[in-house]
Amino acid sequence: MENALVANGLVKRFGDKVAVNHLDLAVPRGSWFGIVGPNGAGKTTSIRMIVGLLRPDQGAVVVNGIDVWPDPTEVKRMVGVLPDDLRLFERLTGEELLVYIGLLRRLDRTAVVSRAEQLLDVLGLTNAANDLVADYSTGMRKKIALAAALLHSPSVLILDEPFESVDPVSSKVIVDVLQHYRSSGGTILFSSHVMDTVERLCDQIVIVSSGEVVQSGSIQELTQSSSVRLEDVFIDAVGGPGAQASESLKWLRQP
Repeated sequence: MENALVANGLVKRFGDKVAVNHLDLAVPRGSWFGIVGPNGAGKTTSIRMIVGLLRPDQGAVVVNGIDVWPDPTEVKRMVGVLPDDLRLFERLTGEELLVYIGLLRRLDRTAVVSRAEQLLDVLGLTNAANDLVADYSTGMRKKIALAAALLHSPSVLILDEPFESVDPVSSKVIVDVLQHYRSSGGTILFSSHVMDTVERLCDQIVIVSSGEVVQSGSIQELTQSSSVRLEDVFIDAVGGPGAQASESLKWLRQP
């Protein structure tokens, strides 16, 4: 299957710390591809390099045949991004935010207003369309950020922890929208700490630890059988805790 996104040998250093160490990945077109790893594994840094927000020290990223560096502007037209830090224009209403972003992307105003209304409706934000983004809950902020990422109909959608701190109802809405996007030919690359969600949604994953890919493959290949959970594969790949809580925290026992 043709790849929508390929990263080869990505390296990023911050002083003496190597955050990403020769990371490779290939995301098939039309797939739901997951990046998983412990905190500090280099997932967010890798995603920032992939979308053209952070220049790699080494390596290359190609999206739909176009090299992200040195042409990040062209690639940004093809991708939608939901970042981990959700830096939104909080003094705008939800509707104003979407219209503003659409106009920044030089979309036709009539098309932007129409798309914004549809996205607000599908994501359950119509009643909050005229509320300031500053007053949105975490789940609402995730949904309005997803709407902003989808507004220009990107061919590749890149999501950093889209379900973190999101209630089950909002998670279901987000999943439904993403499944519709994928069924329409879109490609999804996302990072998550929620193994159950990754196992349920993804076709393929890479497990990252200390900035390197330590394991990769389809969910079926990695779990091998229905009796092996992705969480167990993940812990084996990145290394489990050195001591059991029941042994090291004996003082927590009540009389």
